[in-house]
Amino acid sequence: MKQIAILGAGESGLGAALLAKREGYGVWVSDSGMISAERKNALQDAGISFEEGGHDESKVLSCDLIIKSPGIPTKAPLVKKAMNEGIPVVDELEFAYRYSAGKVIAITGTNGKTTTTLLTYHLLKEAGYDVGLAGNVGQSWAGQLVNQDHDWWVIEVSSFQIDGFQCFKPTIGILTNITPDHLDRYDYKIDNYIFSKMSLFKNMTQREKGIAFREDPLTKKGLEMKKLKTDFHWISLSEKQGKGGYSDGKTLELAANGNSASISVSGLSIQGKHNILNALCAGTAALMAGLTESQLIQGYKTFKNAPHRMELVREMDGVRFVNDSKGTNVEATYYALGSYVEPLIWIAGGVDKGNDYSVLNDLVDNGKVKVLICLGTDNEKLKEAFAGIISTIKETQDISEAVVWGQELAEKGEVVLLSPACASFDLFKNYEDRGDRFRSAVLGLKEKQKA
Repeated sequence: MKQIAILGAGESGLGAALLAKREGYGVWVSDSGMISAERKNALQDAGISFEEGGHDESKVLSCDLIIKSPGIPTKAPLVKKAMNEGIPVVDELEFAYRYSAGKVIAITGTNGKTTTTLLTYHLLKEAGYDVGLAGNVGQSWAGQLVNQDHDWWVIEVSSFQIDGFQCFKPTIGILTNITPDHLDRYDYKIDNYIFSKMSLFKNMTQREKGIAFREDPLTKKGLEMKKLKTDFHWISLSEKQGKGGYSDGKTLELAANGNSASISVSGLSIQGKHNILNALCAGTAALMAGLTESQLIQGYKTFKNAPHRMELVREMDGVRFVNDSKGTNVEATYYALGSYVEPLIWIAGGVDKGNDYSVLNDLVDNGKVKVLICLGTDNEKLKEAFAGIISTIKETQDISEAVVWGQELAEKGEVVLLSPACASFDLFKNYEDRGDRFRSAVLGLKEKQKA
């Protein structure tokens, strides 16, 4: 019996362990932290052995295959030892791919990938397709495959997950864009990050379809760095495409597989330039999958975006409170800030990932952002970046205090926007935890006393 070691007992690790057990492998789960009681129970019920609080190195290195959490870098000492000894190290998605007969639509990109993933899934689901959702959203792919496969899978993939791919080959691959992010993971070299993103397409041939943003400079650079055989369809906001998607801001024009569709932007349930790009990507993929224009129109109309992404939490005293906690990098925050013409109270900060904040200057200057509230354990870089540009800068490590300040400082018609441009791990478990606490604090506010 072949032995598999699973490094990390999170969502992906548990799913991989259960699938490996079903497939007849001997399974050993090892987590350097503590495993939740719920996941321990799931492992015990499946008869899977595990350890927590550290790795038994000799036991891990005695296995035939290692499946690691995407959060564990390949330069981690134990992973490096395994690779040096010739033990294959893969990601949960790579392992799951071997046990699915479904067609895969895989979506990556620095920004927009979650919205594009959810929208693509929704379009297919609304059209009556047998489709599953996996990857960075929802349940792990491997865990779902234990019980059921689908004809189609829509999967959000991060650069970390792509780094673990060996045979993974999507039927349709979507790259929304590339902007500097996670550079701490890639030796602070943008070319390393670009190469990782482009590797989504590395196993694809002319038979498989790619979708990418024509005006994105780093995507263009990536295509020059990595020769690919994929049949690319381009989306654009500047010129019509023979195959792919185009929008002039009023309509979406889609073309793929000899079919076409024209959809009014006013019929989209999500608005803003960034969401037009997301809609073009998702719509092009759905057209490739066989959807008709009428099915697309209906699906666009009924779509609801994920929490924590430009989520209007509440309007009170004429002030809107918006949760964009998923804006964990500068480019995402750029889109968020650019979505408003009203004056803003901007809440930002967290774990800096090598950010260049200067690209935001034009969006915050001239009073567009009245106040910056820095929310993090180390706010020096953020404060230095906007000193002299934003007139009032405050800082706190308490999100409830940040929300109260937002209410006090905002006037009718203005917006209090949480869009951190940073990771969340200094004060919160993850971006969802940060967004949930922001939402709770906003919902707990009382109306200002009328004079």
